[in-house]
Amino acid sequence: MAHTTTIHNKSNHEQEFEIHGYNGNRNQKVSANGDFKFQTPDGTSGAVITLHEGHEGEQVEITKYGYMGNDTIDTSVIVGAGGNITVQQVNDPSTRKGAPHFMQDANATWAKTSQADKDKIKRFITFDHEGHIIRIGPPKENQDLEKWVRRFAEGKTYIGVGAWAGSKGDPGDNAQSSAAHGSKDLLITYSDGDATPGNAVNHAVSHMAMVQPHELNAAPPAKGPGIFLMNKSNKPTEYFFYDNYWNGNGTAGANFDHPLKSVHINPGQTQFVSLPATFKGRVQRGKELPATWGEFQLDASNDHGAHGDISLEQGCDGAATVRSTDGSNRSNGFTNEVVHDAPQAAIRNKPNGERAIASTAGNWLGGPNQAAIKWLEEKVGQKKAYIVGGTGVPDVASKSQQLAFEFY
Repeated sequence: MAHTTTIHNKSNHEQEFEIHGYNGNRNQKVSANGDFKFQTPDGTSGAVITLHEGHEGEQVEITKYGYMGNDTIDTSVIVGAGGNITVQQVNDPSTRKGAPHFMQDANATWAKTSQADKDKIKRFITFDHEGHIIRIGPPKENQDLEKWVRRFAEGKTYIGVGAWAGSKGDPGDNAQSSAAHGSKDLLITYSDGDATPGNAVNHAVSHMAMVQPHELNAAPPAKGPGIFLMNKSNKPTEYFFYDNYWNGNGTAGANFDHPLKSVHINPGQTQFVSLPATFKGRVQRGKELPATWGEFQLDASNDHGAHGDISLEQGCDGAATVRSTDGSNRSNGFTNEVVHDAPQAAIRNKPNGERAIASTAGNWLGGPNQAAIKWLEEKVGQKKAYIVGGTGVPDVASKSQQLAFEFY
């Protein structure tokens, strides 16, 4: 069944949102005090992310008609914040998620924060000329920042636990994954002030996006394993999927020469790629190495869920991330540019001449490239991607047997 989601912008200025999984994966600017509507059919998942001067901020994550036929909705500041956002099923405030005064609470808490604590986190915070906080960086990037955000937002929004000593999650975050009541129309409210919903669904609609089901190229089928794959680069790219030759207890026989399938994705577009539940392997740009690997399996023997990570052991040709799609808001990887400024000693171009960072494992390419290891440990770190194997990279799990990968 098709349902409608409304974004209501309560602020006095135009606000831009990234929309993933719906609206043809197009960004949308919503006028001051205006609304924007788009279709969110049952069996689909996606996200609405607020943009602040090009920086991703507070977001809403949506799964329609999920477990037991209920919607799963939540808000998150895991990648940062610069405003206030809430989400709920229309006419059902008991399903509301979000922190309607997040930025006001942040500024009030900052005024009471000790100078020692301010010094630990101020590099992650942006201020206006009067000293007011206007944007907060990703809490998942710094443990002190995460702890500070929890002082005023714990239990109100998903904040995101970083890889601090193998943490299994925070109860306040876990509570954000509670189901709503059946499958209904949704209301997202954004504001610089109070993001508590009013009568937003009765306002004049500034633009109506009647997206047909075939346009929802990021929407998954109601059932079936696979991944959302988004091309966040500026050029069309063909992505190849390699199923391992064999899999053991913590080991695998990587497949380098017989891809299972490939998909062509234009810049800014997302495609849902169906795969057999038995798939255990990777997705990468093109066929050539060195390349960044998105490693994953879809039906793990211990929990029958999907599990994924990012690996740079066979080189790096750009950033990539992986996230869950079951409402648990788990993610890992990196988005910063690391190839362009890498030292020449760390570079090994692909056979086609494309610049890339050399393999940290080596294999037939020679021994491990120490310059590449040093550079990637400095710019990415073992907590975000496998650089030298071993442990320390948090696994991203998703009970839905579906993951979302983004390649930059």
